[in-house]
Parts: sequence; C-alpha cells; structure tokens
Amino acid sequence: MYSPFEIEEALDSMVILVDTREQPNRKFEERVHGFGCPWERRKLDFGDYSAKYTDPAGSEVSLAGSVAVERKMDANELALCFGKERRRFENEFIRAKEAGARIYLLVEEESWEKLYAGKYGRSAKYRSRMSPQSLTASIHAFQSRYGVNLQFCRPETTGRLIADILKYELRERLEHEHDGREDN
Repeated sequence: MYSPFEIEEALDSMVILVDTREQPNRKFEERVHGFGCPWERRKLDFGDYSAKYTDPAGSEVSLAGSVAVERKMDANELALCFGKERRRFENEFIRAKEAGARIYLLVEEESWEKLYAGKYGRSAKYRSRMSPQSLTASIHAFQSRYGVNLQFCRPETTGRLIADILKYELRERLEHEHDGREDN
C-alpha cells in the first residue's frame, strides 16, 4: 500500500493523454487549459482522454488500457455516433469492455430533459433526425451493455471534469493497488 505522500506525488505527476484524433481548435485549447495539469497527444485505443503517471518507484504507468473519457460536443454528435457511425462507435466500447476498462461518456450542452423532449443539440436547424426514444434507448443500452458512465456538462467545465475523473480514478487505483482490491 502506498503512503499518502507517495499517492500525492503520483497524483501530482499525472499527465492527461489526448487522443490524436481530437481536433485542435479554440474549444480544444480551452478544454486542455482547463485540465490544470500537463497533457500530451497519443493514439488511444478507445476514448478521447486517459492519463499516465509516475509511480513511487519512478516508472511511468499508463492508464490508457484501464480508464478513458469519451467526449461529445452535444447530442447531435452522439446521435451521429449511434446512427451512421454506430459500428465504429460501438467497437470502441467493445474494446474498452474487453480490456476491463472503465469508460466515461461526457456530453456537453445536454440534459436528460432535453434528450427526452427531443430538444437537444446546439441548434434546431442542425438537429439529428434520430428520435428521442431511439437516442435515449441507445444511451441506456450502452450504459447497461458496456458499463458506460454518462455525464452531462457545459463546455467550460469539460476540461476540469476530465481531469477530475482521471485524478480520482488514479487515486482509487493507487489506494487499492497493493491490497488485492484493484479492479479495473
């Protein structure tokens, strides 16, 4: 079991891994600035974000195979993933499940109320044609099938939320790594 000091040192060493497919733009820059910690681009097998850290022995350890955060800018993008791009999207969650990884799905600018009412997306002009019933059914199915942890947030909170999710996943891992209770 690591000491509280060793855990804090490992947490302080955390670097967020950003998948190379995340497109750099103004929103991207705001998001990574919100991390409040270093980050680097790396190809991830699933998800858009994960983390690495330096363990107390001085070795670099990646969490990319055990925890990931997938981010969508709104439910229109999510509906596209459950529609035309479903096979590719689902394959990511299958890979995560096969790896025994935890996966978080962050959807910006949305709420259950907006989804159920069919009033999702940034603009009615670009609203998905997927029905609210189909979209919410797909979300619930993925939560059940792949253990997806769904979080809604505002874009200005996304960076901090990603960093906090990964930080607390890492903290739990470090606190339980040597006591036989580690479970990804």
